[in-house]
Amino acid sequence: MLDVGSNTVHLLVVDAYQGARPLPAFSHKAELRLAAHLDEHDRLSTEGEERLGAFVEEALRIAEDKGVETLVAFATSAVRDAANGEEVLDRIRERFQVDINVLSGPDEARLTFLAVRRWFGWSSGRLLVVDIGGGSLEIAAGIDEDPDVAISLPLGAGRLTRDWFTADPPSADEVRKLRRHVRAEIARHVGEVARYGAPDHAVATSKTFKQLARIAGAAPSSEGPFVRRTLRHDALTEWADKLAKISPVERADLPGVSERRAGQLPAGAIVADAAMDLFGLAELEVCPWAMREGVILRRLDMMAT
Repeated sequence: MLDVGSNTVHLLVVDAYQGARPLPAFSHKAELRLAAHLDEHDRLSTEGEERLGAFVEEALRIAEDKGVETLVAFATSAVRDAANGEEVLDRIRERFQVDINVLSGPDEARLTFLAVRRWFGWSSGRLLVVDIGGGSLEIAAGIDEDPDVAISLPLGAGRLTRDWFTADPPSADEVRKLRRHVRAEIARHVGEVARYGAPDHAVATSKTFKQLARIAGAAPSSEGPFVRRTLRHDALTEWADKLAKISPVERADLPGVSERRAGQLPAGAIVADAAMDLFGLAELEVCPWAMREGVILRRLDMMAT
């Protein structure tokens, strides 16, 4: 699987077949930050395209060495938002003979929802799933494997950091303006979700939520994926305020926070805090599966029909 994201491009080799859970076998990724390579006209720069092409070439070589039988490749927010995104992908398709499909925002939400449903099962009842990526925020809710509602908003942690903050740590005024913007954007869509009823189980996915949960006291990743990890809103609210006031070096010293993601964590915390508040969620459970697993599961489902 080749995942072209806003921050990271990731090759994940998975042992997967119908009826079994996908097992990661090998991982190779690079932080290309494609979203940062969009110019004032929202066009992906030549440098961004060259860096993506170089990674694709490397990924194809690794996939061949690892004996990969089927390569599923997809792109999300950064390429989707680029005015020349399809042109760039067309050139890469022609050059490397690899088809990279662009996922829509709602499709990202649906695939993430599918992964969460499969992980927790039917006993979770009505699910509400929230995912903060580099370029967008996905929200999905429903009782089945296909959600009743799937929403994507341009509220990714990386995007907001670039667009709203001029320094790190940001000024109190910038934080206040971003907080107001994020809450207004999410509030417009609360009714779309609430009309289907309150969730029985509220779940978060993504690196941002995993890091926030770890900072707030959740178990480290070394304890494995089956340990229950939660994020309480009262703890998050406190940390959202703190994260915007400390330096990126201090953030990177916090448990579970990587140096490369420390800069966008304040914006991510603002989005997480707003989502939990506006949807009335006292607690979110963190799911180890997310969109990538959803892509694999959907692919296996299609192969079985």
